[in-house]
Amino acid sequence: SCFSGLKKASKRVSCSKRYKIQKKVREHNKKLRKDAKKKGVGKKVKKDIGVPNKAPFKEDILREAEQRRSKLEEEKEKKKLAKQQERAQKRKKENAAGRDADPKAKKARKVIGASKIMPSVIDASDVIVEILDARDPLGCRCPQLEEAVLKREGNKKLLFLLNKIDLVPKENVEKWLQCLQLEFPAVAFKASTQLQDKTVQEKKARFATLNGVVDQTKGVACYGSSSLLQLLGDYANATGREGSLKVGLVGFPNVGKSSLINSLKGLRACNAGVQRGITRCFQDVHISKNVKMIDSPGIVAAQSNPKAAMALRSLQVEDKQETVLEAVRTLLKQCNKQQVMLQYNVPDFRNSLEFLSFFAKKRGFLQKGGVPNTELAASTFLNDWTGAKLSYHCKAPEKPSLPPYLSEDIVRELQNGWDLDKLRKGNEETLRSVKFPNQASSIVLLSKGPTAGVLSDVIEDKPAPEPTEEDMEGSCENQELNSCDIPKQVYCQCHLRNDFSFADKQAKVRLQVPVPVIDLSSVHTDDTYDFNTDFK
Repeated sequence: SCFSGLKKASKRVSCSKRYKIQKKVREHNKKLRKDAKKKGVGKKVKKDIGVPNKAPFKEDILREAEQRRSKLEEEKEKKKLAKQQERAQKRKKENAAGRDADPKAKKARKVIGASKIMPSVIDASDVIVEILDARDPLGCRCPQLEEAVLKREGNKKLLFLLNKIDLVPKENVEKWLQCLQLEFPAVAFKASTQLQDKTVQEKKARFATLNGVVDQTKGVACYGSSSLLQLLGDYANATGREGSLKVGLVGFPNVGKSSLINSLKGLRACNAGVQRGITRCFQDVHISKNVKMIDSPGIVAAQSNPKAAMALRSLQVEDKQETVLEAVRTLLKQCNKQQVMLQYNVPDFRNSLEFLSFFAKKRGFLQKGGVPNTELAASTFLNDWTGAKLSYHCKAPEKPSLPPYLSEDIVRELQNGWDLDKLRKGNEETLRSVKFPNQASSIVLLSKGPTAGVLSDVIEDKPAPEPTEEDMEGSCENQELNSCDIPKQVYCQCHLRNDFSFADKQAKVRLQVPVPVIDLSSVHTDDTYDFNTDFK
């Protein structure tokens, strides 16, 4: 027939193949039994038959069994607590022994001797350049540092350098330059933030020569370097000194001290980045034939400063003295809510936690299950404020006045030797070259005034201030702030611990089941019993 050629495939296999399959199955089953034995899954749980209903003293037996079970649980809990305390004491002894063995080891980078390094930088320098963030120049000033420079012997000069001017509206930069020049000479500057080492730059230069491509991105550009170098070179020639002019760069963390040296040098001579506290010791860098600059770590901010100043100027977050969530909550209180919503393109939020949730979803910072990673969002938000990315500004004072440690005679004496006309022209040329942000796209920040710094040799370890009742029980009603004139009372933020509603609290209360209290006095100790009661 036509189907005679179609035959079913035979299921028979060769003996060697069959034996191999059987061997693999045995090994697999053996492995499963071994894993189950380790986990204790393979052991069958013996079923508890319980106490028969017709047994005498059933209630007393069950009560005694419950008492024994609760007693065993209590003993187990006590043993667990004792083990935890023992481990904690052991860790404490190990840490104490480690500190005694190595006295130079310090906690989480307590700004390793920055207060000891700063006086030596001032003594070793002929000119001190205090670098200020153009977004908050008054907040970046350290009165203790300026007073220490004025008290030093040797006719030391003090300069202001207004960095990150490309993140501030042009009108604001001009007002701050006029205000600062009433005290000391001020230089407008924009540092380059994308400098590599010499090898990488040579490769890029060869590639650009072959392809004719020139990198003109915003981060690569540097403005104000020629004006600053000319000012320092003219002063060095006017003084007629034999060696190089030593210029010490000082300022709070992340104002751009290392980036300034890299921009003037044209390559990555010092470590610089978004993270604060990278520079831990001073470093000498030769910029030109007669100018040598000294890079230094950031000034240590005193604990007496306001919370907003500590969030931007100190290293509390890096030293684990303050959480990044608390720093973000503090910063959000100091600026206009509507401007923050427009800048980060997020909807209306009630508190800092809700803002970070929206911000994390916007940036794609999600954890397993789609949960927003608020910790990463808070770190990114703080880096935007301290790094050279976010545009915000503080208003310059309308009627500036000299600080107590300055007088007109001192100002006149410190301005001698500088070519102020040439400096003014250089600043005007720098302002014409830089592309500034629009006034409407920049967030208005309420400045807290100069930040106090610690320049003594001993740093007192003060604990971070605990949140007050006002922070714990914040109101969710935010007042709208005018973008031009911000009142001192900014809107409050709800604390992270009070984000759940009262209905949730009631639901939690309903789920609490009271534990029955067993009265041991009710247990019958007499052996006699009544058959009519027990076998009714």
